[in-house]
Amino acid sequence: MAEVPFHYIDLRAFCYATEDDKRVEQALRAYLPEEFEIERATSEGHHGDRILVLSARVENADELRHVLSKVAEIPDADRLLDELDDRVDENCSLFLRLDKQAAYRGVTELGEGITLRAKVEAYPAKKEKAVESAREALSAL
Repeated sequence: MAEVPFHYIDLRAFCYATEDDKRVEQALRAYLPEEFEIERATSEGHHGDRILVLSARVENADELRHVLSKVAEIPDADRLLDELDDRVDENCSLFLRLDKQAAYRGVTELGEGITLRAKVEAYPAKKEKAVESAREALSAL
C-alpha cells in the first residue's frame, strides 16, 4: 500500500473516574506506533466527576499505515465496507468506534470506547468521492 489516501487520523478515548487511566492509555496505544505522544486533557462530567480525554493525531504516512494495519485486523471488515456510506460524513471524514476493552487485550474490534476519525483525501472533496477513496484504501488492506 504505497499511497495513503488520508490527511490524518485522530484517535480519542475517554477515561472515566471508575477506570484506570494507564489501562485506557494502553488500549489507545494498541492502535498507535511505539512511543507516540498521547495528549491528555481533563474535563468534568455532568455530576462533577473527572473525565480524562486521551487523544492522538497521526499524520505521517508510515504512522498512518501503522494505524490502518490495525484497522485491517477488524474481523467484520466486510460489514465495515458495507457501512462506508454511513460512516463517511459530508466533510469527508470516516468514523469508526472501536472496542476499548478489546484494544486493551490487543484485539481490534468495532465497539465502544475509542473513536477513530480519518480525514479522507478526496478530489473533489465530496462525500461520494471520499467513500470511494476510503473503500479502495480499506479493501487494499
